[in-house]
Amino acid sequence: MDAYGLDGKVSRSVNMPQVFSEEFRPDLVRRALLSEQSKRFQPQGHSLTAGFQTTAVYVGKYSAAYRRGRHMGQAIRPRQKLGGGAMGDVRRIPSAVKGHRAHPHKIETILREDINNKEYSKAIRSAIGGCSNAGLITQNHEFGGKSLPLVVDDKLESVSKAKELMSIISALGMSKDLEKSHKPKLRSGLKRSGKSRHFRNSILIVSKSAGNILKAGRNIPGVTVCSVDELTVSKLAPGALPRLSIWTEGALSAVEAAVSPEKLKNRR
Repeated sequence: MDAYGLDGKVSRSVNMPQVFSEEFRPDLVRRALLSEQSKRFQPQGHSLTAGFQTTAVYVGKYSAAYRRGRHMGQAIRPRQKLGGGAMGDVRRIPSAVKGHRAHPHKIETILREDINNKEYSKAIRSAIGGCSNAGLITQNHEFGGKSLPLVVDDKLESVSKAKELMSIISALGMSKDLEKSHKPKLRSGLKRSGKSRHFRNSILIVSKSAGNILKAGRNIPGVTVCSVDELTVSKLAPGALPRLSIWTEGALSAVEAAVSPEKLKNRR
């Protein structure tokens, strides 16, 4: 496999790890992706006394003549006690205004979807193998026709400015795909979140250690920079489709150990 320099020209040839020859399994990748997303869910719950912190009282249908509500033209329900012996609005039933919810969220509900460690390791290896499949990459990305995955010299990890990284990406023939991610798209949905903007995922840069290159890539919309030890399925294949990626030579030498079941077990 050809390795490129920062000027976009072939500098040397490198041996690719076995993980890049893995078959892309969309079913397995999607399962691991949903498992990662479920771990970001925030448990929701309501106070057990919500809707009951009121002066409302139910006097009974036939208990007594005082405050029982018969022949008054109003429903006999638990009502809020007001001054002077008057009865207020209905409380403590789900259909009442400011009453308790009929079926509130329960904090003991299990939202996390677990996945076996070996299965998750296989999913990451499958996602990495998909990053070398040009037929799958071209479904969502545009690149200059170079061999995938794109391997770059380790000097890329020392780049600390976004402007320099943009010029390197342009030299590698990926500027068209990056320009598509710079056009924000308004999220459809509720009115309060209508102004939030979503940037398309473009290029993933994988380095051996996230140092200066992390500072250069975090200000470029669509670009994600991570070390090889921080690889996840959501970074490699967002939407269960492989992503256009750039790998440094140091990341190639450490990727097999980083995605092993033993290593992932300690991370998770």
